[in-house]
Amino acid sequence: MEMRAHAASGPGERVRGRSWMVRLDPVGRGSSAVRFSCVRPACPEQRLPSVAAGRAFAVAHLTAHLRAAGEPRSGVYCACRADGCRGHAGPAAGGRDTGAAAWRCGGPVVFVVVADRAGRWWQALECCARCAAAHPSGQVAATAPPAGPARASGGAGPVRAAVAPRLRFSDAPGSADRAAPGGASPADPAGVPKPPGVPVPSPRPRAARPYGRHGKIAQRVVPHELRPTALRDELTELGDQFRAYQKRAEPDLALLADLHTRKARAFHEWAEVTGDAELRAQARRAEQAAVTVRGQHLQRTGHTPDGQETGVPRVLPGPQLWEHARAVLGHVRDHAPLPGPEARLLCLLLTLRTARSGSGNLTGQDVSALPLSDPGDLVGRLAASGWLWIECTAEEVLASRPENPTVVTVPSLVPGPDGERVLAFGKNTRARLSGWAQRVMTDRRLRRKRTTAAARLLALALATRTGLDGEVLGPGGEGVDTGSLAALYAGAPGDLPDLVAQLTAADWLAEAEVSGDRLIGRLSERVWPLSCPLPEPYGGAGS
Repeated sequence: MEMRAHAASGPGERVRGRSWMVRLDPVGRGSSAVRFSCVRPACPEQRLPSVAAGRAFAVAHLTAHLRAAGEPRSGVYCACRADGCRGHAGPAAGGRDTGAAAWRCGGPVVFVVVADRAGRWWQALECCARCAAAHPSGQVAATAPPAGPARASGGAGPVRAAVAPRLRFSDAPGSADRAAPGGASPADPAGVPKPPGVPVPSPRPRAARPYGRHGKIAQRVVPHELRPTALRDELTELGDQFRAYQKRAEPDLALLADLHTRKARAFHEWAEVTGDAELRAQARRAEQAAVTVRGQHLQRTGHTPDGQETGVPRVLPGPQLWEHARAVLGHVRDHAPLPGPEARLLCLLLTLRTARSGSGNLTGQDVSALPLSDPGDLVGRLAASGWLWIECTAEEVLASRPENPTVVTVPSLVPGPDGERVLAFGKNTRARLSGWAQRVMTDRRLRRKRTTAAARLLALALATRTGLDGEVLGPGGEGVDTGSLAALYAGAPGDLPDLVAQLTAADWLAEAEVSGDRLIGRLSERVWPLSCPLPEPYGGAGS
């Protein structure tokens, strides 16, 4: 923040008005923190964890300085005169200060707060009412008292109301509909109170919006008559910022996630105002985009959601692979031909081997690594049911070696005549998913503790149902529904305590507790790389 107060150079000259400025700057790539700067030597720089926290701090900081400054002083000349404001700009200088005549100024002296559209800097000026009206974004915080007995100081008290409307509309709801500071009428276009007996000049008319510069976002034109005006301004600003982002040379996923979050809020409010169902659908799509982009940012920068701890190097990197893993488990749950966890575990192995074309290679070692009581009988039963097709006997499948694997086919996964696949992912994705599941099913400690097929299915299910940190179960640590887990491990909910005990003994779960219909706990640190986090619902953790 900068504070300037120039003294008069002669006995007949007026004192120049005071001015302050605060600003926010990004800390650097890969961080959502911002740096608050105040050029005044007594105010050190501050580092805030987010843009929202930085804006709140900047408003509070500017409020404190204006309150300490007291009321505007009558008789000073405008602080903006040397800064090239519209009231002092001369045509010969192309908009810069040329020492314009004093008749351009008029009205009482006021404190006006000016901010940029992006909410990165705020400036307070001690100037006349005419110059305050010349700033399109200006909001008057206080007005000098008329000639006469001096009033008590503290006229900068309403400064928060003057600064807050320049933030996003969600940070100051209804600010556009409140009365102007200092008792001014909302109809007064300059927002300048009119003391008795002191004429206030009319504000300079704002230039008409040029043709083709109407607010536009997501291929929609923002109506000029949309109310509240804060919503209209937010939508217009968001459209500009999305278009500016598209022109960036380098991506900034944290900024893009913030834009999508703001868009979701704005479209929700727009839908409430107009009752347009399509706007609600676009708001939901923006919520999903914000969650996806934020997850990509965390994965790319290697940070957890709080931005302070290092991230987890996962076997399956990225939200898309995590969703594919959950899709495969759900497909096997819904289409396994035989009951029981052992059949379910073998069906999962065969599905991952044949997911892309319906056919794949299988060796006896692949089957014998699973905790199956009679693998030969199980392979024969799957073949007899028609779900699996093999050209040899089950005993020959178990005897096949890696150098001469058996080709197996799952007819339900063979692509249709149009080439459409049941599980729509590519060759590399199939290989990654198969490797991930194999690491879970054949985990060394799970084998040492001789965990059952149901316990290994539960280990797979829990790995795909963690928070973004890969540790706690469920988004936000709220746990996982026991009914959905029972459907995945092909058992009854009453079997869950015994299975949890097996996984805890095998150091898969660090702690776990069945509370009602939820399993609450966290994974052991050693298996965090195998986790596939659930997306955080919009507005906070959800079910």
